[in-house]
Amino acid sequence: MSEEGPLREKGSTPRLQRRRGTISLKKITLAHGGGGKAMRDLIDDVFLTAFDNPTLAQRDDQAKLDLADLARHGDRLAFTTDSFVVDPLEFPGGDIGKLAVAGTVNDLAVGGARPLYLSCGVIVEEGVEVDLLRRMARSMARTAAQAGVMIVTGDTKVVGRGACDKLFINTSGIGVIPKGIDLGTHRVRPGDAVLVSGRLGDHGAAILNARGDLALSASIESDCAPLNGLIGALLAACPDVVFLRDPTRGGLASVVNEVAEATGLGIELNEAAIPMHSEVKGMCEILGLDPLYLANEGKIVCIVAQEAAASALAAMTSHDAGREAAAIGRVVVEPAGRVVMQTVFGGKRIVDMLVGEQLPRIC
Repeated sequence: MSEEGPLREKGSTPRLQRRRGTISLKKITLAHGGGGKAMRDLIDDVFLTAFDNPTLAQRDDQAKLDLADLARHGDRLAFTTDSFVVDPLEFPGGDIGKLAVAGTVNDLAVGGARPLYLSCGVIVEEGVEVDLLRRMARSMARTAAQAGVMIVTGDTKVVGRGACDKLFINTSGIGVIPKGIDLGTHRVRPGDAVLVSGRLGDHGAAILNARGDLALSASIESDCAPLNGLIGALLAACPDVVFLRDPTRGGLASVVNEVAEATGLGIELNEAAIPMHSEVKGMCEILGLDPLYLANEGKIVCIVAQEAAASALAAMTSHDAGREAAAIGRVVVEPAGRVVMQTVFGGKRIVDMLVGEQLPRIC
């Protein structure tokens, strides 16, 4: 997804800059995936225009990254990949382009990595409007700029009508983990505090409402956002953070169950302390859904040593993405490997791992 530019490798001959192609058709055709001029014009018009940077401008089949530059950020490489099939493609608070960049950035950041580079692979259905593709590419570019990452390589495929649903996106990401950062379930201990960075369930509820099948009047926006800035501030202020995860598919309940299963310890949640918009609660009550399993695309679950919980909360609430952070529970010895929630009615209930999926195609 790149174009020749005036930059050159050391010792190489300068490349001549060519004029970028443009698309006059309003909809994507199979020719746009055929490897010829139509495909080059699509890549030029939609992706190069949005993602333009010196690495992409080399027009190679791969991005060449400077190892010395990577090494100055840390001593370990983090690599992740994710595919996005959300329906609808555009929804209150975001779209598939924003989601693809933010989701991959967040997967790197919760491992303690500084996200640096992304790839972008798109599968486009014949007949999709070119303007829709342009909007998604511009949205990816804006989100990448917000997160401080570059989209440096990619791929485009076009399939026939009915072979996919409009647009699927895959993004892979590379980041570097600074020395001294070690996050994971292996560091979780009894007594640790469980925190979240804000109100839960917004993304899942926004997608469900945006599909328009329920005729609900609720105004709910997805929380879709890159969180590497929040996580960087948190780790800088509180080195006693031991575990981070973004509660996407399966929501909060799935994350804490994964921790309990991996550690053999229990997690005790306080329902009254879990932040959630009233509209999300109301929608779940109407539909019989459990909001603990709703997806989030702009929140983190944080486990931190109990004595550092206050400083971790202070670090999160001082950042725009964590203004409504809250302490919602703690790690306990018993019940081993289970999650229990103290309900608002004074009783307790088991919070199990979700079987199947409440809402398909939410990311």
